[in-house]
Amino acid sequence: MPTKVPLLTAANFEVLAGSGITIAGAVKSSVIIGNIGTYPTPSITGLGNAILIGINHAADAVTAQAKLDLTAAYLNAAGQAVTQTVPTELGGTTLGAGVYNSAAGTFTITGTLTLDGKGDPNAVFIFQAASTLITASSSNVVFINGAQACNVVWQVGSSATLGTSSNLSGDILALTSITATTSAK
Repeated sequence: MPTKVPLLTAANFEVLAGSGITIAGAVKSSVIIGNIGTYPTPSITGLGNAILIGINHAADAVTAQAKLDLTAAYLNAAGQAVTQTVPTELGGTTLGAGVYNSAAGTFTITGTLTLDGKGDPNAVFIFQAASTLITASSSNVVFINGAQACNVVWQVGSSATLGTSSNLSGDILALTSITATTSAK
């Protein structure tokens, strides 16, 4: 069975990047509850488009340590043994604790993915996408029988894109980029 991925100081961030952060939209149209940071590139574009309820740690020592911890977490998630290869499309399925990948190296969610803790609040769910994670508009991840978002990791080898009004739970560790479109959570 999988073990929980330790995020260490990276857990203190809502958005943590390496080559800059871009916040699109109208002025104060997004809300970020938590710290943000980018290291080594300090660029944050569109910060005025968000209400930040946290600290901007752009290129400081706190972010530098968090990036080291994020890299370690990514490698931990990527290194855990796969318990099941599943189809690319996760919507409409119910999965128990485990480490999942797909033969295509990608994941999509259209509709609802249900994660079942089977009575164990410590059940761990790791999704290893060699390439991409894409959620469709209005897609959801829901939890039953004790499963918790704090025990879900999406390890993405390239980019994650969250569709309009989609609701994805867990920590996304993407090697290249994460794009959250309008009203994505």
